[in-house]
Amino acid sequence: MCKQDDAPDPVINACNGLRCGETFGGPNSPNKPSLWTENWTSNLQTYGEDPVIRSAEDIAYHVALFILTKNGSFINYYMYHGGTNFGRTGAAYMITSYYDQAPLDEYGLIRQPKWGHLKELHAAVNSCSDKILSGTKTNLSLGQEQEAYIYQGRSGECAAFLVNTDTRKTVAVEFRNSSYQLPPKSISILPDCKTVAFNTAQACLITNAEFIRIEPISQYDETSIKANVLLDQTNATKDVSDYLWYTFSVERNSSDSESTLNVPSLGHALHAYVNGVFVGSAHGSRTSTPSFLSQIRLNNGVNKISLLSVLVGLRDSGAYLEHAYNGIRSVSIQDKQQTVNYTNYPWGYQVGLLGEKLKLYTSQGSRKVQWNKFSSSKLLTWYKTTFDAPGGSEPVALNLGSMGKGEAWINGQSIGRYWVSFHTPAGRPSQSSYHVPRSFLKPTGNLLVVLDEENGNPLGISIDTVSITKVCSHVSDSSHPITSLKGNKKVAEKHEEAKAHLRCPSKKIISRILFASFGTPSGNCEKYSVGRCHSSNSKAIVERACVGKTECTVALSYKMFQSDPCPGTPKDLLIEAQCHSHEELSFNFKGRERSNLL
Repeated sequence: MCKQDDAPDPVINACNGLRCGETFGGPNSPNKPSLWTENWTSNLQTYGEDPVIRSAEDIAYHVALFILTKNGSFINYYMYHGGTNFGRTGAAYMITSYYDQAPLDEYGLIRQPKWGHLKELHAAVNSCSDKILSGTKTNLSLGQEQEAYIYQGRSGECAAFLVNTDTRKTVAVEFRNSSYQLPPKSISILPDCKTVAFNTAQACLITNAEFIRIEPISQYDETSIKANVLLDQTNATKDVSDYLWYTFSVERNSSDSESTLNVPSLGHALHAYVNGVFVGSAHGSRTSTPSFLSQIRLNNGVNKISLLSVLVGLRDSGAYLEHAYNGIRSVSIQDKQQTVNYTNYPWGYQVGLLGEKLKLYTSQGSRKVQWNKFSSSKLLTWYKTTFDAPGGSEPVALNLGSMGKGEAWINGQSIGRYWVSFHTPAGRPSQSSYHVPRSFLKPTGNLLVVLDEENGNPLGISIDTVSITKVCSHVSDSSHPITSLKGNKKVAEKHEEAKAHLRCPSKKIISRILFASFGTPSGNCEKYSVGRCHSSNSKAIVERACVGKTECTVALSYKMFQSDPCPGTPKDLLIEAQCHSHEELSFNFKGRERSNLL
């Protein structure tokens, strides 16, 4: 399989993307199936860019559309489970968290509403599978931007998909003598050509640093690799490190305070030192390369210039990867009299940092050197401390929100690169919390080592646990229970009133109802508000049904809410609840004085 329109037999041309139901040209041969090999549930996030959040409704719509318009027979979610780029495995500028917006996030936790909504979509499609696979397919126009896809079985059974491609308006359509409300950009699935079992637009949810060691600045005389040209960084390092020191020496006969150092680079970040003194940094982004330009002061005699070029992963795709150049492209120094280009000049190189070579991030390596007590943050510094694992079984995260840029290790295992100082356009870190698998941890005495290139504050680092604290459910009049599969047998369809399901994680209970509206609430579980039609006792009724329980079910019915706030109007029920553990809700009276008043 490949994403190539002219893939030769027997290779199957497939589609990767967000909207393959619209963009895919289809198989290039009638004997090939229609495959969607990468349905992107979000997108890769890079340092300095906002995350791409793809809604559950959008994913479900395009999955159903691919089945209808392209006769889709296979759809693979990329990714369905998020992950972590441990160590140095992340690609260029990629944050350490990988596809955390997937239905199962980086920690393996269910991310609602995506997980629940797609689960219901799969069940609805499965309930129509026999008719889709063996029935006769016909199309019927229901309006200017509305269409029905009908699958008629040999024995008279049928399934229908009602499509509304209008992105702005809810449209009422007539289909087989019944009226249906189709929300904007949505597909309603009718397993029996009568009852709406699912609509794609209606998501239904069930420490302290102790010691430091400063990394030494590499200088020309100390380097073991020499060349009279600027080397490609990847070729020089063989990808054993993100770091390559470019060093050279220049002699001056007079002091000139107005010299300018100019370093265009095809690396990702650059730190510059003159005579061991830091003079500045620069970094690029996924769409731009860094160019360092800074005023420097050169002394009489020999001046030692050290440039630390940094990569944050290798390119992940594209043509001619073997020709891709990484690292510094040219170096020049301008003063009042002239500009001297040092590109073709004697250079010295050091691959990686000394701390990497000594493996300071391991228990054994950290004992080989002298560490100093922490007093203040410094540039290009190693920090180490120890900590005990948090109790319980919840996922663990390392909060590096106070740091700058670098890498972190726990018990010798790299947690990944971090770049907290590279902010999104909204002014927030691209990622500040980093996944620590409990398999990396010991009960006590865990070694944490952090390399920071900038002036990060290690006293702000913390070990946190991750848990689901809120759950949400959104159902409407058109939502119905789905036929499910057990083994190879279908459970009989059972049409009942729609119900909102809330369930907290194990060992947690519903402690508070944050929002509840029976009527026409606006928005979805991401952002919501009370609509024009709202039952004033919504919250009180949901509280009685749910608070104190691990899970609860609330029927979308007038009987449940004791009145109809707007007769004749289709109703929705949207609930968001807060989850807490029993321990968090209990009061600790141990050691307190108690007075009996009676």
